Amino acid sequence: MFKKLRKIATTRIAGTFLYVMIRLYSATFRVKMENEAEWVETLEKGGRVLICLWHQQFFIAVRFLSRYKKYNPCVMISRSLDGDIGTRVVEAGGVSVARGSSSRRGSAALKEMIDMLKKSGLGAHILDGPRGPAGVVKTGAIAIAHGAEALIVPAFVTADRAWYARSWDRFLIPKPFARITVRFCSNITLPPLKNKDDFESQRKNLENILRPHLILP
Repeated sequence: MFKKLRKIATTRIAGTFLYVMIRLYSATFRVKMENEAEWVETLEKGGRVLICLWHQQFFIAVRFLSRYKKYNPCVMISRSLDGDIGTRVVEAGGVSVARGSSSRRGSAALKEMIDMLKKSGLGAHILDGPRGPAGVVKTGAIAIAHGAEALIVPAFVTADRAWYARSWDRFLIPKPFARITVRFCSNITLPPLKNKDDFESQRKNLENILRPHLILP
């Protein structure tokens, strides 16, 4: 029965319904956005921006990505049943989706995501999804940012009251009327890559910036 319900949730109608329910639920939150102006100014001037956050904190992203609907944001989501559901939900909010991950259709999805980001100027990327391990930045964000010549904007979410799922990432769901803060860190302009060590250094730097803002299992 549960599998059948999850399959139904992958339909466009179900995705739209879930999106509306999430938006209605999220309307109870008191949300504060910090340091948003810095990267929005870059976007308005024709630059490209890749917002990066942990899988754990993606629930609130459904709300804040719709805030930037006029920029036609894009995101990469895995080819899995959960990914099918997530795709329908974010598409209902006006977000374009490249399907794939580091483990499934990785190179094609990266190319698709880079092409989307070049056209729209705004993308979001889940750093440790879809399977973790939690708090480990995978290579996708650095590859996408270089490929699209985009700034990286690390972002994290905090909530004064929340539930944490018993999942690999302890997925965060804020409780009704919670105080939410979405903090955008300073823009990161990646220098050109000269060797593999440079790539790893950039990946590790991004990990070091955001890992302190993660609730680990």
